[in-house]
Amino acid sequence: MDSINKQQPEDNHRDLFNGEAAKKIKSLVEKAKNCFFCTNIHTEAPFSTRPMSVQKIDNDGTCWFLSASDSHKNAHVKDDPNVQLLFKGSDYSDFLSLHGEVSISRDKSKIKELWEPILKTWFTEGIDDPRITVLRFEPIEGYYWDTKHGQVVAFAKQVAGAVIGKTLDDSIEGKLKL
Repeated sequence: MDSINKQQPEDNHRDLFNGEAAKKIKSLVEKAKNCFFCTNIHTEAPFSTRPMSVQKIDNDGTCWFLSASDSHKNAHVKDDPNVQLLFKGSDYSDFLSLHGEVSISRDKSKIKELWEPILKTWFTEGIDDPRITVLRFEPIEGYYWDTKHGQVVAFAKQVAGAVIGKTLDDSIEGKLKL
């Protein structure tokens, strides 16, 4: 695929599938740690979004969250389990948009696995708060924007490109399909 920037001498598009996609998802989610969790994405109204912390990510890209049973988010997921997660890992790279499905459970062993003391801010009764639910997000597809060689190389290429007046972009982007 040609770059939209005709001065771009390097290939900057690569779609990833299955295991490669899962590996990229895990890498970018671990850098970002937080996301915008978007529900009501298939309605005519503006989608609903809120910041959420990923408590854990599995090797297959599955993301785990803890959420209150009486939250708007849980009500939205019950009506439509399709959600969008939006991640930003840094100012210049590590961007990720994921679409997938969420399931809700009250699995006590998973709650214990995901629990952190700071969560008592939202679950005032602690780990045994009856409002705690587990949200399991399974990605289906997504899109990523990243660097090929890391931020140091990307920055050096930007500076060199500015000095010589040529586009030297170290970015890479593409579709993710699991």
